[in-house]
Amino acid sequence: MGLLEAMLLGIVQGLTEFLPISSSAHVRIVGEFLPSATDPGATFTAITQIGTEIAVLVYFAKDIGRILSAWFRSLAGSSWWSSAAASARSDASMGWLIIVGTLPIVLIGYTAQEYIRSTFRSLWLVAAVLIVFGVILGAADLWGRKHRDLQSLNLPHGLAYGFAQALALIPGVSRSGATIAMGRTLGYDRVSAARYSFLLAIPAVMGSGLYELTTALGEGAQAGPFDLVETATATLIAFGVGLAVIAWLMRYISTRSFLPFVVYRVALGSLLLVLLSTGVLSPL
Repeated sequence: MGLLEAMLLGIVQGLTEFLPISSSAHVRIVGEFLPSATDPGATFTAITQIGTEIAVLVYFAKDIGRILSAWFRSLAGSSWWSSAAASARSDASMGWLIIVGTLPIVLIGYTAQEYIRSTFRSLWLVAAVLIVFGVILGAADLWGRKHRDLQSLNLPHGLAYGFAQALALIPGVSRSGATIAMGRTLGYDRVSAARYSFLLAIPAVMGSGLYELTTALGEGAQAGPFDLVETATATLIAFGVGLAVIAWLMRYISTRSFLPFVVYRVALGSLLLVLLSTGVLSPL
């Protein structure tokens, strides 16, 4: 696989990371249709996600700076908490809830590495979860209550978001799709559900990407079928494209539903099942 293929996959990663359609599934599927017809692999996918998470850091820089500042000050203890303004306490709580919400994916990701690199990448599974979690997202968006914003976020909700995020270890689930669906089920409006989803992903995705990058450096500077120059190029492209997609999506969901993404997921999953059933694609 060469530089041009890596660049194309970087575009795919950037386009799909924040939309509730699963970037890892799209990178996996597109890899099958490239001239090399090879699975780009979990390592390449995780490293390129560093680019899209840097896009989150840039887009939400003010929010992140405020949350980090309040969180560090909260370490002073109850004296600070009792004297701090309500907005500062809310920002500090957000910092703690992001930490709590990250724990499930860290624990499950660490113990399920064998499945993440093999079983979970079966295209049969990818097709099935594209459809199933697409329907779940549509139902949650349609029937979920819509009265909560991030001021209502609490420990049980933070953990629920965290377990939803852990499901994204399976390509096809979609990190944003699973966490937004959970948020909508819990009653959060679309913008609030998406905002917390993106902030929650930062520690897990950055940690996973940096871990995979370190591993690749120790294994002959290869990220699966790509060398690190090709992977770095894909990561940079993913950053630029991802930043544009975040800005567009946050405007879009302020007035519109997730229905187009639900229809797309079901259609893609169904097409994938047909291609697998007819032998056009191999599951592994």
